[in-house]
Amino acid sequence: MRSAVGEGDGSGVWEVAVPERRYRVAGFRMAGFRDCGASAVDLKMIPQPTVMLALGFGSGSHWVDDSGGRRVPGSVVAGLGAGSRGGVRVRGGGFSGVQVRLSPLVVRAALGIAPADLDGAVVALDEVWGREAARIREQLDAASSWEQCFALTYALLAGRIAQGPCVDPEVGRVWRRILASRGVVRVEALAAEVGWSRRRLWSRFQAQIGLPPKQAANLVRFDHAVHRLAAGDGAARVAAESGYADQSHLHRDVVALTGATPAAAAGEPWLDVDPLAWGG
Repeated sequence: MRSAVGEGDGSGVWEVAVPERRYRVAGFRMAGFRDCGASAVDLKMIPQPTVMLALGFGSGSHWVDDSGGRRVPGSVVAGLGAGSRGGVRVRGGGFSGVQVRLSPLVVRAALGIAPADLDGAVVALDEVWGREAARIREQLDAASSWEQCFALTYALLAGRIAQGPCVDPEVGRVWRRILASRGVVRVEALAAEVGWSRRRLWSRFQAQIGLPPKQAANLVRFDHAVHRLAAGDGAARVAAESGYADQSHLHRDVVALTGATPAAAAGEPWLDVDPLAWGG
């Protein structure tokens, strides 16, 4: 399925494609994006509770500028929560790409790097995969359709995920509980639930997921809340129904993670494509 979204506000005009075939791999979702606008793209990256792999191809160019002034061109990997405080921007024009959202449970298997090693940063795929990054770009350049692009991406990653190392079952269980609760959960109780001490859970979870459990839960809660704001729900209602103490608590959390007020964050073009690409 293909749709178009965007305006001349820095977001560009995007063709958004999703696979027609259902790819049955846990922790693995993908969508295709093509910049069709006449003006340059300048998008603020909004943090999300997944690790993002962006496989760029085509004749255009794109890069990511981080808050430290570093420029990362081409295909990238963005760690869990990348874009915090609004300091990361995606720029360029005329490019196409397959974006893969990976659960932190499968990142080490899929990419060969632990989420903790990414530390929430954006890194060039060349640094992670070496020459294989150039090979997948060549294959995507030669593909004649989005479905071929998705099939190539799936073939690249599915085998890695199936054969790669797994996280501890206890870590996986805690992460899934955090997701199911939309981040509204007492993390201390989860340690008792899996039969671990608090210290052991904190240590193993951070090493394998990339964030401490409480910070991971806050990121999941924020992700749910900011998407509700983008859908038009009022801040007071979102705060009350998303586990925040009050509206001020929601405000502080959104500012800390995006560098913008809830109203401004809700209007960010980065969120516009989510209902089309990821089902909301």
